[in-house]
Amino acid sequence: MTTWKEVLQDRLPEDLAHEIDIFEGQIELRKQGNLDEKVFAETRLRRGVYGQRYDNGFRHDGVQTRELNFPSADLTKGPNTIWDAPGMQRIKIPFGGLTIDQLEVLAELADEYSDGILHITTRQDVQLHYVHIDDTPDLMRRLASVDMTTLEACGNSVRNVTSCPLSGVCHDEQFDVSPYSKALAYFLLGHDDVQDFGRKFKIAFSGCEQHACGLVRMHDLGLLARTREVDGEIVRGFTVFVGGGLGTVPHQAKVLIEFATEAEIMRLAQAISRVFAAHGEKQNRNRARIKFLIAELGIDEFRRLVMEAYESLPHDDRWTDYIDELPHWADQPLKGPSQLQIRNIPDDFRAWYQTNVYQQRQDGYSTVTVNLPLGDFTSKQAYQLADIARQYVGDNIRTTVEQNLVLRWVSNEDLPALFEDLKAIGLGDPGAGTIVDVTSCPGTDTCKLGIASSRGLSGELRTRLIEKSANLPDAIKDLKIKVSGCFNSCGQHHIADIGFFGNSRRKGNHKVPHFQVVLGGQWDDNAGSFGLAIGAVPAKRIPDVLDIITDRYVGDRAADESFQAWIERLGKKEVRTMLEPFMDIPEFEADPTFFSDWGDSRIYSIDDIGVGECAGEVVSLFSMEIAKAESEHFDSLLALDAHDYESADEKAYNAMLLAARSLVRTQYLDVGIDADSIVEEFRTRFYDTKLIYDAFAGGKFARYMFSRHEKPPVEATKEGAHQLVEEAQLFIENIHSAEQRINGVIVG
Repeated sequence: MTTWKEVLQDRLPEDLAHEIDIFEGQIELRKQGNLDEKVFAETRLRRGVYGQRYDNGFRHDGVQTRELNFPSADLTKGPNTIWDAPGMQRIKIPFGGLTIDQLEVLAELADEYSDGILHITTRQDVQLHYVHIDDTPDLMRRLASVDMTTLEACGNSVRNVTSCPLSGVCHDEQFDVSPYSKALAYFLLGHDDVQDFGRKFKIAFSGCEQHACGLVRMHDLGLLARTREVDGEIVRGFTVFVGGGLGTVPHQAKVLIEFATEAEIMRLAQAISRVFAAHGEKQNRNRARIKFLIAELGIDEFRRLVMEAYESLPHDDRWTDYIDELPHWADQPLKGPSQLQIRNIPDDFRAWYQTNVYQQRQDGYSTVTVNLPLGDFTSKQAYQLADIARQYVGDNIRTTVEQNLVLRWVSNEDLPALFEDLKAIGLGDPGAGTIVDVTSCPGTDTCKLGIASSRGLSGELRTRLIEKSANLPDAIKDLKIKVSGCFNSCGQHHIADIGFFGNSRRKGNHKVPHFQVVLGGQWDDNAGSFGLAIGAVPAKRIPDVLDIITDRYVGDRAADESFQAWIERLGKKEVRTMLEPFMDIPEFEADPTFFSDWGDSRIYSIDDIGVGECAGEVVSLFSMEIAKAESEHFDSLLALDAHDYESADEKAYNAMLLAARSLVRTQYLDVGIDADSIVEEFRTRFYDTKLIYDAFAGGKFARYMFSRHEKPPVEATKEGAHQLVEEAQLFIENIHSAEQRINGVIVG
């Protein structure tokens, strides 16, 4: 049977194809018990492969997972068994940009490997749930064939680089940040200087200061577009923010540099990454984000370290090569501009137009937001959306941090027909960006850290708000509601006007799902301020709490008083007093409904909370890189079995180079990736110094690599390939021993 690897071999970028082959080899090594579980967990997470929460064969919403066409799944072994139960696959979408071909491939993958649902995240990613790990290499190859990747979608790495979905069409932006975000995403993808982080690292771009845009003030690294006049010319650049973040304790980002030119930002991002890798916390993952490092050092000392690293970096043409491509970056509208002409405007079109249509700065064009309830749409709808895009906008599709899709460059006269087509596939709902458009993390549905059902609550709030949407007062229509299933703020509750995060309380012998109420966050001004928790309320009373808060705001507010200003004027004591009547828990016998969560009729329990997989355990840089060498060696064995002696020889040699480089990088981060550089640095640092020697071999294993490097075979033979494969195994083992011995000297 023809494999996807064979079908797509000529359509895959060489670097991504090699990465996927390595991962496929690591899967086999782990199954055989030849790869440490911690190392494998981090390596799969760095490819976006998560374990997923289960509850005795059920999803947390009560649906049996065995009904999802996964008959081989053995879910009796617990919620943390990556091999026996389907998991989640995250797919990176830099700056949210999607093409029609990519959308159709995503639909195919959701159909064939998942449960037929595509989920948009608050980082503009796409997630597929209930994916078997054995299917992930082929899934990755099919993504790579349309220039998509899962690499570093999770783990202790640089996550998806986000930016405003209106970049390039916004009235208020300084300039289009899309090409900059894409360039930085691919510059850092797999970069040597981002492989040794203690935790994840998030980057965002914003084109303007006053709107939400990319939310740069809540990111590890945020870049806000600026321009300056220099010698009569307009120069593009960015204010650079560092150390922002939500999580359990939110931090507002600090200004690192007021103005960095477009020629400086790649080098600057690399320098920041290097400082984070070198100085960031590695043992206590709760303190391992860059915000804690900056808080400890102070912004001035952190800036000094960054500029020191900036000056010492070896030159890289990629820092500025991308600038030559900027003049060629431009969206290509499918149709020419036109004006909306409609005489008798239907009420449903009017409502949709008011909330889901943004008039671009380019006359005659609009951007349309496709409102996706809780970020979900089906594979069938994805196929249909691809057809709609093909008819109206071409490849001008983007995901948003509010878990929606936007179609850009809609010719205005097409808006009525587009609305009808969206409505026909169940995606014509109004309310995008309003109080109805509730944001939610996965919560207890699939996340191992979920405490309460954020999606269940969000769905309930959305349903109730839609039912009374025709009568919602204008004062609350644009408020933001965001819900997280735990305190980690994946649903971004800290920057919502009204946020909720899951927790629990006990009443007698029963636990009760609760949500902490967080009020007064600011979405605009790029996440301008964070809200504060006021009190925990039983989950089943949250809709009532929302009503009392919004009703009082409408009645109490001064003219044009913002929600944030009203909360501040009211004061925490008064707000708490307002919530207290809803905080009591009845006895179980009096009202058992309080003791179950939204969307789940069973009695509430948090006994199945596991270890979160948002980032893996901290694994040393050497462990991660030597694992790649071992995977390459495993592939050389497979090639030998297939009688492909040329490939076996090449892969065994590459395995030795990767192993040597993994040791060199413990001393010298800037070693190149070419064979000559690796061999030279390895010889100078470890062979000539006899650090690689041991009493038994006396440097013999190192000479295996030197010999193959200096005298490659004229023609690969069975005997020669077999010998090199064996030598490579011995060399890798020698590297392991040397690293342990050298590390022992250093720490002992």
